[in-house]
Amino acid sequence: MSDPVASKSTFLCMYMKNHPDTLVAYVKYFGKVEGNVLTAEMSSIDSKACLGGMTLLYKLKSGQSNTTRVTFDPLLSKYEDVKPRLLSMKAEAQEGLGMLKAPQLTTFRFPPFRFSLPAAIAGTSILVALYLISPPPPGTTLLSIPVSTMDSFFSPAHAFRNATGFGLSFRTACTIFGVIHGAEALYTWSLCRKYVKGAAVTATYVGFTLLLGIPIWMDLKTRVQEKRIESVMKVE
Repeated sequence: MSDPVASKSTFLCMYMKNHPDTLVAYVKYFGKVEGNVLTAEMSSIDSKACLGGMTLLYKLKSGQSNTTRVTFDPLLSKYEDVKPRLLSMKAEAQEGLGMLKAPQLTTFRFPPFRFSLPAAIAGTSILVALYLISPPPPGTTLLSIPVSTMDSFFSPAHAFRNATGFGLSFRTACTIFGVIHGAEALYTWSLCRKYVKGAAVTATYVGFTLLLGIPIWMDLKTRVQEKRIESVMKVE
């Protein structure tokens, strides 16, 4: 299968020659090159599995020349992803180098629904696994649901556990769930400290992360990227 980005590498490298300051920022921030970088140019760009990225040639004030490889995270899936990714990386690099202010969000946004078959399969698999290995004990009621209804619903799960001997207690499963979402909430809080303005909005993001986990902080990062691109486009 051909690489849709590598096939346009020559064109992209020529185009980026018109943006030397951006390439220098890439070298210093993503390449972690210390010292006074005078010039930089892109020699190649691709979307290879696991190693997709761009190779940058740079020259220091001392006269030393070298190369650095900047990988894409996440990887590019198609050629149309190149421009927004490079703009986003430009803003991130300039922000990290103190050349651009960090974007500030003042509202909470619930993640928009986007159907994804891999995500749907993964989510369903997790729910089925939790159902089978961590059913509540017989005789449990929840939110006024009759005990008989609860026992009937979870009877296949109890039969699975009795047949295989494999499972976790419901309390243990809830503890694991709480620890994972608690760690995600801390990560969300660290993002909010940098990119969210207002205690109420921060509390909302952290609270919903405790409940729902990944979709909340991923959408927060998406909004930050959108703001970064918007700020770069205004300058350009």
